[in-house]
Amino acid sequence: MAKNIPIRFTDADAARTHLEALQWPNGPACPHCTSVNRASSIKGGRPGLWFCNVCRKQFSVTVGTVFERSKIPLNIWLYANHLLCSSKKGISSHQLARMLGVTYKTAWFMSHRIRAAMTPPAPEPLGGMGKIVEADETYIGKADGKNTKRYGGYGHKQKVLALVERGGNVRSMRIKDGTKLEITDIIRTHVDPASILHTDGAGVYTNTGAVRIHESVDHKKEYVRKGKAGRTVHTNTLEGFFSIFKRGMIGTYQHCGEQHLNMYLSEFDFRQNNRIAVGIDDTMRAELALKGIVGKRITYRISGSAKNAAPESGSIPPVA
Repeated sequence: MAKNIPIRFTDADAARTHLEALQWPNGPACPHCTSVNRASSIKGGRPGLWFCNVCRKQFSVTVGTVFERSKIPLNIWLYANHLLCSSKKGISSHQLARMLGVTYKTAWFMSHRIRAAMTPPAPEPLGGMGKIVEADETYIGKADGKNTKRYGGYGHKQKVLALVERGGNVRSMRIKDGTKLEITDIIRTHVDPASILHTDGAGVYTNTGAVRIHESVDHKKEYVRKGKAGRTVHTNTLEGFFSIFKRGMIGTYQHCGEQHLNMYLSEFDFRQNNRIAVGIDDTMRAELALKGIVGKRITYRISGSAKNAAPESGSIPPVA
């Protein structure tokens, strides 16, 4: 490792202290009864173990988080989190395993836990009065159980719909069929009805009644045009996002099962929404991910709905 690497990546105690400072700015917070700064450290106990004077239960900073019950040292967790947050196009589990000195199976599961931390709990609708939201869909990989001979075109592909508030956050998700009904429901759920919606010329976006104003650009003729009130109509923000997403999925991860696609989308959404262009550097981005670890403890069976499923090349047996 480099000589100037932060000590929290090499020392478990320093990593725990760093995590406690992020999670408990006002003192130890009990995950059992939610009391704050009412706990005592246990003398003679393992480092980082606290006793709540209210509910009389023991806890540590990892209880109720994606790190709970993990045998991986905390400094390795924080290093893995930093690597995933700072790699623009992601980092494969094989590469992560080599860098951390763990097995591929462990690295894959660690990556999924970190992606869960990157996922926002209940995001607010995008847009608002006078704000522009772009919507577009893209296709990647092969959907489970479908082949090119039977479906042709994009019918055999995994489908992704993305929404972005112009100058704001992006939100992407896997869609099943990409029908007008499905996309309309998503727009009504995730976009403020007072927004101005910009799309391409696809018919699934027309006359949805989900937003106040809808403007489109026909990509067969042009990619940018002038709309009403001098608005510039395009979906170029999403085209740029899709470019990074596909380079990461094809070049870094190479394959992704359908049941895992939303987790990978959360990863790319998180880095896009917390990029250097909005004043967030790698260290700040990693700390934001660490603040999202609470209440998201997952097991392999939760992270992978299919037996022996793996997002990248190779198959992983289920682990607890």
